[in-house]
Amino acid sequence: MDRLQNKIILVTRHSRLEDLVVRFNTVEQARFYVEHLGADFSDYQAEHEAYQVAVRKAEETLAQFGRVQRLDRAFLSNFIFAADMLVVVLGQDGLVANTLKYLHAQQVVAVNPDPKRWDGVLLPFQVKDLGKIVPEALACKRPIRAVTMARARLSDGQVLHAVNDLFVGARSHVSARYQITCGNNMESHSSSGIIISTGLGSSGWFRSVLTGACGIAHHAAPELAALREQGFPWNADYLYFSVREPFPSRTTQTNLVFGKVAGSNPLRVVSKMPDFGVIFSDGIEADYLEFNSGMEAVIDVADRHGNLVN
Repeated sequence: MDRLQNKIILVTRHSRLEDLVVRFNTVEQARFYVEHLGADFSDYQAEHEAYQVAVRKAEETLAQFGRVQRLDRAFLSNFIFAADMLVVVLGQDGLVANTLKYLHAQQVVAVNPDPKRWDGVLLPFQVKDLGKIVPEALACKRPIRAVTMARARLSDGQVLHAVNDLFVGARSHVSARYQITCGNNMESHSSSGIIISTGLGSSGWFRSVLTGACGIAHHAAPELAALREQGFPWNADYLYFSVREPFPSRTTQTNLVFGKVAGSNPLRVVSKMPDFGVIFSDGIEADYLEFNSGMEAVIDVADRHGNLVN
């Protein structure tokens, strides 16, 4: 294997301690703030030190197989990934989802930097596994798990992809007003917004929405119960949507609050919000599309998918 021919991107993120230092300028000031609130600062230090050790060991191992470039999470949206790059993500599940959103079928090796701290549903490997996994992935000899992505296309041409879910609603804690169409059904809504979930995201925010709805109703239809307990496949060629807290009134309805988005049956949403309307993906509120009066969003399965190395 000619290591100079292989380009490996190692995606990392700031630790909680590093974020505190950015906020308070020094470690000691961060310590004073945390301990003043009665929290354990040593936990922040231990997490940071474990992550730094994992990053260092990962870089050393990866350097044996290719040219390694470390990429911080903050620069994902601006980085151009070559088609033949191998991407190694070292972090929590959220970092894997954030990374997949900006890729076009590149292979992703997801690594748990601290198995004692993080469960890591999307993190099948540890740093010690990289010596075996990476050369096999570079030779395309590892099995791949496909991950379906969602897509929101606005009438002005803007597009936003999601690995876990899309949120359509208001930026603040006010009611979102919109017209929703799925198949032959159309309604006007006032709600807390819409969650559109992929199979990968069905165990996250979407599950929380269903759990709350089922708890209020004290029972659930078989489909809802199964989705709540098991989710649906990561590579499913469909999405599910759920409307949060729909409000019935003389001008708003509450029947079209849950359904499947598949094939030639996209979800269409027209904004009735004069301001503060947004669409964001995967919980990243800062990276949003404005969604105000008259704008239409067509939401369907994306024409690209993620590739997680197993």
